[in-house]
Amino acid sequence: MKLPTFDDIALEHIDQHVLLVTLNRPQARNAFTTQMGLDLHQLWSQLTAEPEQIRCVILTGAGDQAFCAGADLKQRDGMSKEDWRRQHEIFERAFWSLADLPLPVIAAVNGHAYAGGLELVLCCDFAYAVTGARCALTEVTLGIIPGGGGTQHLPRAIGSRRAKEIIFTGRPFTTEQGYEWGLFNQLVEPGQAVDVALETARRIAANAPLAVRQAKKSMRYGNQMDISSAYRFEIEAYNQLVDTEDRREGIRAFNEKRRADFTGR
Repeated sequence: MKLPTFDDIALEHIDQHVLLVTLNRPQARNAFTTQMGLDLHQLWSQLTAEPEQIRCVILTGAGDQAFCAGADLKQRDGMSKEDWRRQHEIFERAFWSLADLPLPVIAAVNGHAYAGGLELVLCCDFAYAVTGARCALTEVTLGIIPGGGGTQHLPRAIGSRRAKEIIFTGRPFTTEQGYEWGLFNQLVEPGQAVDVALETARRIAANAPLAVRQAKKSMRYGNQMDISSAYRFEIEAYNQLVDTEDRREGIRAFNEKRRADFTGR
């Protein structure tokens, strides 16, 4: 796919099927502005409509200090109520278009993740984080609440009681604690988050892309249903794959004892 060009987001093709997305404002701990929100929404929307050869996405931050510090509070200083709400509508669209992205997204948490930065992590499918970093949802200390899905995604990730403590206090926790609670899939040494995420992304990208997307859809929407409805939804997702070239190629490759060559058709 032809990648758009953004001022504060860096895009890089890694191999043919993996896209590395880097929040690129290290001087501001990669805090997101109105324009970054617009750019993220455009990117996720384009990948939803036209993924082309992209099969997996890695989201990280520039530098080795922070993944993302959340919204840029300097930009928000003195905002009117109307301007604040307009900006937050942009952020909402960026968060939810990421959460709804059919492609799998791995967060490579290279440093601290605060407020909306942690909510970005929670919108991804799973995350690897460096040791020694800190995370928090600090919104109540600023007179607001998490508005990028934090009150919904965090309880689902680590349990309601732990999430309430984190959100009500605004108190930071370490990535080591986050790993213990199940928020992060793996802890890695500083500077290694993208490399470890890339190893997994390549493994995902080698699988049948339509099957991976259907599996993600089944889990995302099935988790919002009762178990009987979710099972039926799963079978509908399954049946969409039966008449695909990739399904036939997978069976042929297995019987011929070779690696399958999936084309996404």
